[in-house]
Amino acid sequence: MAVLWSPEFSVGVSAIDEQHQELFKRIDSLLEACNRGQGRQMVGEVIAFLEDYVKTHFATEEKQMIKYAYSEYLTHRTEHKQFIENFSQLKKKFEETGPGIQLVVLTNKIVVDWLKNHIMTTDTKLGTFLKEK
Repeated sequence: MAVLWSPEFSVGVSAIDEQHQELFKRIDSLLEACNRGQGRQMVGEVIAFLEDYVKTHFATEEKQMIKYAYSEYLTHRTEHKQFIENFSQLKKKFEETGPGIQLVVLTNKIVVDWLKNHIMTTDTKLGTFLKEK
């Protein structure tokens, strides 16, 4: 099950869009590794990368929100914190069960659905705001 970037996910801010594209690419590689039953090390490396990358990406967005006094900063930041907590659950599940179909299902539920919804709603509003600045 591929998770591919498409123009509908563009928020119109190149730095954020580029980071989103990288997130999609890495999440897709995680799902593919799980589907192929690749070893713990490969999946573990992708999860570790995503854990760090998401924090970097969220920091990029949050710095822009603070810089331009974005009125929905606290709500947006709360969504980021919730994602990090959910991602921690995914990592824990991986550590308990290893790669496989359960991890694919959980990744789709926790990561893919959230990311798509967050980009299409919350990040799109932020993008519109930042383009006006």
